[in-house]
Amino acid sequence: FMGKIFSDPCLKENIKIVGKSPSGINVYEYDYKNVEGRYRGVLANEVPWASSHDKHGHLMVDYSKVDVDFMRVK
Repeated sequence: FMGKIFSDPCLKENIKIVGKSPSGINVYEYDYKNVEGRYRGVLANEVPWASSHDKHGHLMVDYSKVDVDFMRVK
């Protein structure tokens, strides 16, 4: 998936580190609060070069700038 994904830690729960990308970025699995499913990706605060804020102040990650794929795992 390419594009920006909400990745603010305050929007997530049950965050668990599951590995590292080839460039050393931590990879996590987590649940979004009030969203069905479990997801794999990064935490925006750990990839500032790929992060920006939306109009509400939540961090988003541009996954085209990191070597981690965002995906739903459950």
